[in-house]
Amino acid sequence: MRLTWTVDTLELTHPFRISRGVMSTRQAVTVTVTGPDSDHFGRGEVVTSPHAQLDVDRIEEHLHHAREHCGRDGADLDRALAAVHPAVAAAVWSAVAELRARTDDQPLVVHLGLPLRTEVPITRTLGIGTPEAMATEATSLMAQGFRLLKVKTDADQAASVRRLAAVAAAAPDAELIVDPNEAWTAATALRVLADTRGLPVVALEQPLPASDRDGQRELRSRTDVPVIADEAVHSLPDLDDLDGLADAVNIKLPKCGGIYRAHGLAAAARERGMDVMLGCLASSSLSIAPAVHLASVARWCDLDGHLLLARDPWTGLGGEDGVLRPSGRPGLGVHRQDSEEPR
Repeated sequence: MRLTWTVDTLELTHPFRISRGVMSTRQAVTVTVTGPDSDHFGRGEVVTSPHAQLDVDRIEEHLHHAREHCGRDGADLDRALAAVHPAVAAAVWSAVAELRARTDDQPLVVHLGLPLRTEVPITRTLGIGTPEAMATEATSLMAQGFRLLKVKTDADQAASVRRLAAVAAAAPDAELIVDPNEAWTAATALRVLADTRGLPVVALEQPLPASDRDGQRELRSRTDVPVIADEAVHSLPDLDDLDGLADAVNIKLPKCGGIYRAHGLAAAARERGMDVMLGCLASSSLSIAPAVHLASVARWCDLDGHLLLARDPWTGLGGEDGVLRPSGRPGLGVHRQDSEEPR
């Protein structure tokens, strides 16, 4: 098994702001795994992230480790990837999974033993802006076909209420998921919910810091709005720690370590009676594609990261009208914009 990679820059159409900061570009490392016969290959992607303390140098350091320790036939891949960052491991596992699926001439979803969904409705995320700007964007997204909007906000209670009210007024047929990225306290969350009563808020995503267990327990006991854990869940043991704190989990492949772990985590969450959201980062279709093959196990698919880009170097998913349409081609089902066939 041969592991190689290249580095590219992804430009966002507009600067994207959340409570932790603003982003306008990020680096993307495309990982390729080639089988021993050199006739089949798979691809994956890992993007830089200040929050995850991942820059290109660290990504490449971890990829060198994986390449040096996985063995010529990949037999030691599990052990090699256990020592690298989960986001790097996720990219390699995506490539390995695609290699296996393409070797068997089947889409990844079949390799995973799941049904293929030909249409996958997705959320569209609104970065933090003025209420007027967010309302304008919401109107545009409704016209494109989106019906579930994720509204980013920050610790400012009054501003959060204004943003939600403006978006709801501009998109009267949309449902809203509110995502403060851990910026709220329980008291702030309860006040915002009280002040926006009557608006179509269908879930709160990680409103409180993951470490604030008392606050999370208080919030969940005092509202019927589902609470989705994001930063609080990375692995299977985290699910037990969420008992009484959350109704659903946001599973992101770069956070949990890849497609196989995400599949297991989703199954375990559902066994515990928890809903599943599939999440993503701002990234290309190559990063989004593996999660799309898990769509049948999710209540919400927050898989719009490729739509934030000025130019996506990969294609094959769609989504501009609020619906992803997997191609059903062998492997991940995406290919380079400048090539008809995957490469």
